[in-house]
Amino acid sequence: MLEIEVSNRSGVAVDDEGAIELARDVLAAEGMVDGELGIAFVDAKEMRALKREHLGIDEPTDVLSFPIDGASPLPEGEPRALGDVVLCPEVIGDEWHWPLVHGLLHLLGQLGQQLLALRVRHLGAARECLADPRRAAADGSADEDRPRLVRRGQEPSSSG
Repeated sequence: MLEIEVSNRSGVAVDDEGAIELARDVLAAEGMVDGELGIAFVDAKEMRALKREHLGIDEPTDVLSFPIDGASPLPEGEPRALGDVVLCPEVIGDEWHWPLVHGLLHLLGQLGQQLLALRVRHLGAARECLADPRRAAADGSADEDRPRLVRRGQEPSSSG
C-alpha cells in the first residue's frame, strides 16, 4: 500500500487531497504501488534554504526531490521509502501539478528527455481527471470514460 503524508508549512491553503490523488495515479502508472512518500508545501524562505543547502544555489525554486529508495530493488520484506517532494506555492502558484509530477518522477530516477516525456504523458491524463473529480457522478458518464494514466510500456485499452 502506498502511504502519503502531506505537510503544509507554506502559509497558504493547498489541495492536499488533489496532491495525494495525483501522486497515487502517477506512481501507480509507473508501477509503484507500495511505499512511503512525503509531500511538503513550504514557503519561499524555507525552499530557498533547502536549495542553498542541497544544491548550493541561493534562490527559491518550484520543486525539490529528495529520493531515498526510489525505484531501486530492495531486499524481500523491506519497506520502500520513496522519499520527499517539496513544493513552494509562492513560486508555482496554483499550477502545482507539473512540479509535483516532475518531482515524483525524479524520485523514481527519471532524468532528461525521458522525464519530460513521462511528465507530459502523466499530466495530460491527470489534468482531465483532476479538473472535476466528481465528473462521473455529476454527468452520469461511466467510469471507463474517464481519462486514465497508463503504466509505462502499456497502451491504453479501448472498450467498445
